[in-house]
This record gives sequence, structure tokens and C-alpha cells, in this order.
Amino acid sequence: MAEALLNAGPDPHRTERVTRRTHDSGFTLIEMMMTVTVFAIVLGAAVPGLTDLTGSMRLRQGLREVERELQAARLKAVSSNRPIRVRFNCPAAGSYRMVELIGTPGVPDDADDADDRCSDVAYPHPAADANRLTLPNHDGPVRQLHPSLAFGAADALEFRPDGSVHQADLDATPWPAVTSDGVSITVRKGDLVGAITVNGLGKIQLQ
Repeated sequence: MAEALLNAGPDPHRTERVTRRTHDSGFTLIEMMMTVTVFAIVLGAAVPGLTDLTGSMRLRQGLREVERELQAARLKAVSSNRPIRVRFNCPAAGSYRMVELIGTPGVPDDADDADDRCSDVAYPHPAADANRLTLPNHDGPVRQLHPSLAFGAADALEFRPDGSVHQADLDATPWPAVTSDGVSITVRKGDLVGAITVNGLGKIQLQ
């Protein structure tokens, strides 16, 4: 009897059960390590591309926000019949604000070029009243670029009630009109640079 069992060889049913248990036990340690390694390689290759895409999207969003403020300033100048300026890096780096001219383009008030002209403490938004004797009445809120963004070339612009646009010039009063070629307001995110072009007729365009 014992000899018959020894000569019978391995039990095929038992082998099948062992094989099934091996397959049912899940991934082996080597398989898991290989999977993690492949995943790490793929992720490492994808991260730079994702970072560039995120940076580009962030820059584009910042440009759109600045462009909307410029459009709002032009509309406010025309609708209120008052010159409106947009100042950049004011009251601090990365900030910008739409401010009403307190004086006139030919004879600006000393406050118009003051360092605190963009301050929402000195000049709160909204104004206390709309009395033309107590200017300004049409300042906007202080806006702020995302901390990862910064202004490049960005001279203050002045929008007139006739729709024309004039560029800051410390040696000229009133400020000279922007040419038909336009001027650029640039915003940077690291090595990425975007621009908004504004021409003398008030056309504002993302580049």
C-alpha cells in the first residue's frame, strides 16, 4: 500500500490547490517593487511638464486680471467723464490700482503722484461720497498679483474721457499719448513672461 502511494507521483489536485493559493495570495514583493519603480519613473518624467503647465496657467490668469482692470479703468473714465489712472507696483510690489485723477492732466494735484496715492487707508474704496468737490470718487480697490508673479515693464497709464490713453512721463505734463503701436504691460513668472498691449485709442489686448 505504502509502495503504491510512493509510486503514484504528485497528486494533481494538490498541485492545483497549491498553485491556486499562490495566485490568490496577490502580488509578490518583487512585483510590487517593480510597479513602484515604474510609477516613480513615469511620475518623474511628468512632473516638469505639469509644473510648466501650472506656471503658464498661473501667468495667464494674472494677465487676465490685469487686463480686466485696464478695461474697467477705460470704461470708468468714459462713463464718469473723469481721467482715471492705473498704477502698478503701487502701493507695494505686485499691487496695482485704478485711481481717479484728483487734479487735471495739465495740472495734476501733488497727491496724484504721491507714494500713498494707491493706499486704501489714505484713499478707501468705496469713496465716502460722489461729491466732485471732494475727489477722488472713482478709485477702485487695491489689486494684487499672485505671490509667484511680478510686474516687468509697467508704467502707469492714464485713460481720458475721450477714450485715449496716455503713458507716465516724469518730464512731461500732461502725459504724452500712447502711440498707435501701443505699450506693453509685462508680467513674469520665473522665466515665463506675458504681456498686455495698450494702444493710444484704448485697445487692450492680451499677447
